[in-house]
Amino acid sequence: MRGGRFEKTTDPEEPSDHGLGRSRGGFGSKIHLITDRRGVPIAAKITAGQDHESRHFASTMELIEVRRPSGQRRKRPQAIAGDKGFSYPRVRQWIGRHGMKAVIPLKSNEIDRMPQTHAAFDPHAYRDRNVVERCVGWLKECRRIMSRFEKLAINFLTFVHIAMIERLLRIGLSDSA
Repeated sequence: MRGGRFEKTTDPEEPSDHGLGRSRGGFGSKIHLITDRRGVPIAAKITAGQDHESRHFASTMELIEVRRPSGQRRKRPQAIAGDKGFSYPRVRQWIGRHGMKAVIPLKSNEIDRMPQTHAAFDPHAYRDRNVVERCVGWLKECRRIMSRFEKLAINFLTFVHIAMIERLLRIGLSDSA
């Protein structure tokens, strides 16, 4: 306390908008989620509701760090599956620069401009993308995440991480049984 006033202490990780903003769905936050092919969440990032997924793709991908059974760390998957919201040149270029395969369908206005990408799209691999949607649905069942009681984005992200750990334990325990 200085001069009878409380100093505002802010965490450098806390966004100025607290991860809150207007979108079509109303006032809220957006969780950018990355899962493995079993639906186990690996990384999450919180942004304001109006922020588009493609703007935060690279920074969310940088959060991934997976240990192999040998103990070595691996930061990149072999392929990235995403919906048409990720069909942007900067996302596709980032995926290509990092040696991964993009399993992202083209938007209807891109098919004529990028016929080679449309021909290379693998619909069988894209079917597995539903595990992300199921994981998001499961997260929405977690009351504290669905209703976002926390004002600060870092506190909200902490509860998302706790839910991710619970999901990992549930899936991990059911796989080992």
